[in-house]
Amino acid sequence: MNKPLSAHDALIYVMVMASAVDSTMNDREMERIGQLIGFLPVFNDFDDDKLISIARDCASLLAGPEGLDVVLETVKDTLPSRLYDTAYALAVEVASADLSVKAEELRLLSMLRDRLELDKLTCAAIERSAIARFRKG
Repeated sequence: MNKPLSAHDALIYVMVMASAVDSTMNDREMERIGQLIGFLPVFNDFDDDKLISIARDCASLLAGPEGLDVVLETVKDTLPSRLYDTAYALAVEVASADLSVKAEELRLLSMLRDRLELDKLTCAAIERSAIARFRKG
């Protein structure tokens, strides 16, 4: 990977990581990624045609040595700090999309929170809002 990443790329990396961390990228998670890119203001000027290649680049990095650490550090180095909580919220959204959060996903969220140096209260609020959004009637 020779070109520098954009903030969009880094946010997509976070969502791909959240989907792939349990070794399965299911349809619900992939659909949720598409929905988030389609309606969130942070992606307003994103070119949807680039999504597949960005996801593949992330998957290649994840498959390499120390892949998860490399991607986490890449995300931290690429994103402006004002988007750190956005990245965490996107990871929570994708992890919650299949209505069950597995141990691997919880571990990734913890690693992301620590790497981005997010405070626990902010993360708890993001997590609680996801619980409210995904609750069945």
